[in-house]
Amino acid sequence: MHFEETVCLVTGASSGIGRALTLKMLAEGARVAACGRSHYRLEELRRDAGEHARNLVIGQVDVSREDEVAAFLEKVRLTLGVVRVVVANAGFGIFRPLTELRTEDFDAVMNTNVRGVFLTLRHTVPEMIEAGGGDVVLVSSLAGKNGFAGGTAYAASKFAVRGLAQSLMLEVRERNVRVISVYPGSTDTRFFDDTSMTPNRAAILSSENVADTILDALRMERRALLSEIDIRPANPKG
Repeated sequence: MHFEETVCLVTGASSGIGRALTLKMLAEGARVAACGRSHYRLEELRRDAGEHARNLVIGQVDVSREDEVAAFLEKVRLTLGVVRVVVANAGFGIFRPLTELRTEDFDAVMNTNVRGVFLTLRHTVPEMIEAGGGDVVLVSSLAGKNGFAGGTAYAASKFAVRGLAQSLMLEVRERNVRVISVYPGSTDTRFFDDTSMTPNRAAILSSENVADTILDALRMERRALLSEIDIRPANPKG
């Protein structure tokens, strides 16, 4: 596909993969709606977009809240048009063994990582179908295929997203909507800032690596679908 004038939505765009992807899409001529929880970082994104900021709409949105998702997407429709590419990227983790995990921690992870994906798609996919088709990208994690100690809540949420993606793909593929799931391994983002995990951040994936993978999948001829993509560090220890 060509991104020129294509209306794209990126959630979790204030940092990391979402930020890198937004800037790359804008550079290719896309019209991008970018949302996240940090207004300050979204304003930084706008500044860094430079001349491309004219094609950028930002919004401070908690994707687990349906009223905020709906209000932002109404603004997007009025200013940019119908979204034809959705990248559901927003997510976070709380990493504790089940015996130490509080119910509110589990709920918080599931609300953002699963409910947030559902709400994002529920408020975009129907119009995408009516407009003739489009693309859905779900940025998951290799934790959506393999559990790990301390990942009780996070892995559960990412396994749920995989089930959602596989089912949605079968529901909409005959409506000219492609569903692409991306499963990154360790990526150097703010994700690791507040955790006890200490990967070699100079050797693991960069946000740009993952963003480029998403763009390559979207560029494929529409008769082709990369339904699941694993991307991992070539040598995580460096």
